[in-house]
Amino acid sequence: MGWALALFRLKNGISKGSERDSSCWRRCSCHYSRPLSVCSLQKEAIPVRKLMGKEDECLLTSFDCVHLQGMRFMFTNGIHTPSPLQVNLAFVEAADCVSEPVNREPPSREAQILTLKNTTEFDVLVIGGGATGSGCALDAVTRGLKTALVERDDFSSGTSSRSTKLIHGGVRYLQKAIMKLDIEQYRMVKEALHERANLLEIAPHLSAPLPIMLPIYKWWQLPYYWVGIKLYDLVAGSNCLKSSYVLSKSRALEHFPMLQKDKLVGAIVYYDGQHNDARMNLAIALTAARYGAATANYMEVVSLLKKTDPQTGKERVSGARCKDVLTGQEFDVRAKCVINATGPFTDTVRRMDDKDATAICQPSAGVHIVMPGYYSPESMGLLDPATSDGRVIFFLPWQKMTIAGTTDTPTDVTNHPIPSEEDINFILNEVRNYLSSDVEVRRGDVLAAWSGIRPLVTDPKSADTQSISRNHVVDISESGLITIAGGKWTTYRSMAEDTINAAVKAHNLNAGPSRTVGLFLQGGKDWSPTLYIRLVQDYGLESEVAQHLAATYGDKAFEVAKMASVTGKRWPIVGVRLVSEFPYIEAEVKYGIKEYACTAVDMISRRTRLAFLNVQAAEEALPRIVELMGRELNWNDSKKEEELETARKFLYYEMGYKSRSEQLTDRSEISLLPSDIDRYKKRFHKFDADQKGFITIVDVQRVLESINVQMDENTLHEILNEVDLNKNGQVELNEFLQLMSAIQKGRVSGSRLAILMKTAEENLDRRVPIPVDRSCGGL
Repeated sequence: MGWALALFRLKNGISKGSERDSSCWRRCSCHYSRPLSVCSLQKEAIPVRKLMGKEDECLLTSFDCVHLQGMRFMFTNGIHTPSPLQVNLAFVEAADCVSEPVNREPPSREAQILTLKNTTEFDVLVIGGGATGSGCALDAVTRGLKTALVERDDFSSGTSSRSTKLIHGGVRYLQKAIMKLDIEQYRMVKEALHERANLLEIAPHLSAPLPIMLPIYKWWQLPYYWVGIKLYDLVAGSNCLKSSYVLSKSRALEHFPMLQKDKLVGAIVYYDGQHNDARMNLAIALTAARYGAATANYMEVVSLLKKTDPQTGKERVSGARCKDVLTGQEFDVRAKCVINATGPFTDTVRRMDDKDATAICQPSAGVHIVMPGYYSPESMGLLDPATSDGRVIFFLPWQKMTIAGTTDTPTDVTNHPIPSEEDINFILNEVRNYLSSDVEVRRGDVLAAWSGIRPLVTDPKSADTQSISRNHVVDISESGLITIAGGKWTTYRSMAEDTINAAVKAHNLNAGPSRTVGLFLQGGKDWSPTLYIRLVQDYGLESEVAQHLAATYGDKAFEVAKMASVTGKRWPIVGVRLVSEFPYIEAEVKYGIKEYACTAVDMISRRTRLAFLNVQAAEEALPRIVELMGRELNWNDSKKEEELETARKFLYYEMGYKSRSEQLTDRSEISLLPSDIDRYKKRFHKFDADQKGFITIVDVQRVLESINVQMDENTLHEILNEVDLNKNGQVELNEFLQLMSAIQKGRVSGSRLAILMKTAEENLDRRVPIPVDRSCGGL
């Protein structure tokens, strides 16, 4: 072993000192104790166990696997500063034996940017950090290709975090495939069902099977849908999660008690998968980073680099000019192959390559809403196969809430899609059709809403360029730019495999077949369903918090628990919550920065999912999140204010806060019966004892003190501010009546002021002295 390395040092002019001085050398994380059996060339991967008397210390860095005398050596990624070896080492053949990641933890963003700057040439540069782009990076790097991944915003900031949260083959696609004898759709369903099984296996902490009920209201539909669902099981074959079954009316109502009872015949239950989409996307990107890919979010591609092919004389894409969005610094990243995996922005990158390129993306907006968990059973979803306009609506439990969607309407491509009130009301109306009349479906119960842009595509190589492809499309331009577009979340891995296969062929890259089937994603390898118990026992976390950490971080949950702050209570011992009603804790903010979170929006929407679950809770948590991030990232006061403002705008426009707040404005009508108006006036005047026509914090505090209720002034200010429509620091009678009218209409729910005033009124009424003449006299 020593003679081979000495020969390598002499050949490359490396001194003993130079290899050890730089901070780029790290201790090896390979720890191979035996030859690796999975290898495209069937050669042994021999680890460097001892170098210069130091156990487990590696000589080489980053991606590099050196072919010496027919032996393959695998080394750890540890670049912090560039070295001559990193810059000049000829990349012979990277590690195509997949066993362990080269990094125990993903390198920091700063280290990744240094790698992007100082690597002479990558094999593959992927543009786009969504599910597909991250999947391409993981597929490429695990084949042994020197890989880079850049994303203009945050990982999963676009469509990949705004899905229906399902991992599914597509029941409706199978129906169309059978009805229209469409072999393409059949193949897409079969592929998706295979990928569904793989995703459930490689990220068991982030995904799980979910039973979905299809309620039947006409007798003839029962055999029709039963045959279709059974065919779905049949196509899945060995990948079938659980066999579908039929429920009687009584059993269906037992499982889904809030279901519409009238004319219900029975139900069919089938199984698909569900996942935490943003966290899944992040896990793919982090796994790619751990295997050696240079990944960087907030890294925008401003132009493509080209060079002339000496053999053909034609221009070929040879990299990209990148801009660090956070610092404004620009630099070139060169690569043999550039992959465009930008989803809805596919055509933007294609036109960087060819300004006359024909548009292939036909964007469609899909809106989802989140409602309280009591709208659905905790462990069963609902499928509406035929809405009033022919679309499909899912109604699913997710993160202890209920998610409903999606719509499908043409839209323009934008960085900031906004859910429309029309789409929100459409979903609510469809939900009303399937729920019992006992359940009042209120507009005010929409806790969050978002719009995701689905990048439907036409195949540029197809004769019929107007026909939308149901499957994904891999296109190679004349200059060698590879574009992957279309498809669906579930099939991200097979899309990535097809893309890298095309890249290897088109650019003569030295790589073996894909190795991502069965490859565990970050946090999945050592996860178990009982892992959370160890978190409770070892760290003193609440059970709910421990379950959340295990389901979010998998076997990395222990690292988060180690960062958790002491509560100062008898129980839980550690784990200070960001907001009381959700199990997110402050330690997740610190850990999120290690996962490349750079902004407060990253934290509330993709490291945690607060923004997707409850916009008001997310807004309440923002100041503390910004404070914690500022402490870790050395933000000054100006930067903190900027982050707060940006995050609030995100919640207001993109997560449905605007639409929610518009349910109660200073222009809202008062539609109350005279008797109701009198009743609410009496309630208001219990607080407005001086008959001023308005109430202030002082008035509320006075009433609360009289019934022995304590509440801090900041909280009271927040409560009144929700109803202070003209923002003059007080709540007037007219504003209170507007609030109560909106509550009656179902436009507003959970108003703290309305509930507080009602509760206070009831307490005051109970304390009214009983008159002597009604107590049979007395002393």
